[in-house]
Parts: sequence; structure tokens; C-alpha cells
Amino acid sequence: MIVLITGASHTGKTLLAQKLLEKYHYPYLSIDHLKMGLIRSGNTDLTPMDDDDKLTAYLWPIVREMIKTAIENDQNLIVEGCYIPFDWRKDFDERYLPSIRFICLAMSEKYIEDHFSEIIAHESDIESRLVHADCTIEGLKSENRSIIDGFQCAGEQIELIDSDYEQTTNQLSSLN
Repeated sequence: MIVLITGASHTGKTLLAQKLLEKYHYPYLSIDHLKMGLIRSGNTDLTPMDDDDKLTAYLWPIVREMIKTAIENDQNLIVEGCYIPFDWRKDFDERYLPSIRFICLAMSEKYIEDHFSEIIAHESDIESRLVHADCTIEGLKSENRSIIDGFQCAGEQIELIDSDYEQTTNQLSSLN
């Protein structure tokens, strides 16, 4: 099984991937780690400051083919990151799609407003992040709206964090 986790910044993609790793012992690939490896190695002219669309266009074909390879080899893999296009399903035919569980995390505007300080307080729970002073309530709301609109227009289900973050992520950490 491939577990494909995406969503807006600060929604807990990495935390959910870590929970699944610990529970199921599936390896996981952070698309951010792949991005930085390619950038630091000089194998791309992209930078961490490039816009998400440009990074997605570069990274997704690599990640997509890694997913196909894992499925063909009957391997489990958790793939986590924001560089997954809204229309990702078009890249997989019927052989692959049954082996992929897609999870998209987003937060409601009310949740962001009511829990912004908690969201920021937990931003480095799994990985040490560089603190982004430009992370604002309005910025998070805008990014979450974009993720929700984009994936819903593509026909995807969104796991909306609206009231109880722990309950939502705990429910998602069961693959049955």
C-alpha cells in the first residue's frame, strides 16, 4: 500500500507520516527531503524559495515514478509532502490506483483562528523547522482555502481539521 499524504503547511502531514511509520513500520519518503537533496547536490537550478507550482512540476514526476515502482515491487510506502498536484490521479491507471490511499489535510478558517498559537507551538514536533516569522493567520487561511478548493475541484476528499486535531489525526492513523 502507498499512503500519499498532502495538504497545507502546518496541518501535520509529517506528524501523521511519523505516526503511520511507528504503527505500521512502513518506510516513508518526505518530498521535502528529496527536494533539498536535489537542490543541495546541484542537480537542479531550483531553490527552496521557488514557488510551489514550479517545485511540484519538477518533483512530482520523480515521486510519481517512485510510487509506481513501489507498487510494482509490492512494497509499502508513505509519501508525504505538499508537492502533489491536484490532478495526481491522472498519472496512474487502474493497476496503481487501488494500491494508493490518498490523504489531504486542511484546517478550517475557524480552527486556524481559534488555534493559531497552538499550530505555531507544534510546528517543530517532528522535525526542527526554521521558524517562519511570516507565518500568519491570514497566510494559513489562504493556503488552506487554496488546498481545499484545488483538491475538491479535482474530486478529492479533504480531511478537514475543524475542531479536534488529535481526534482527526488519530482516525487517519488507522489504515483499515
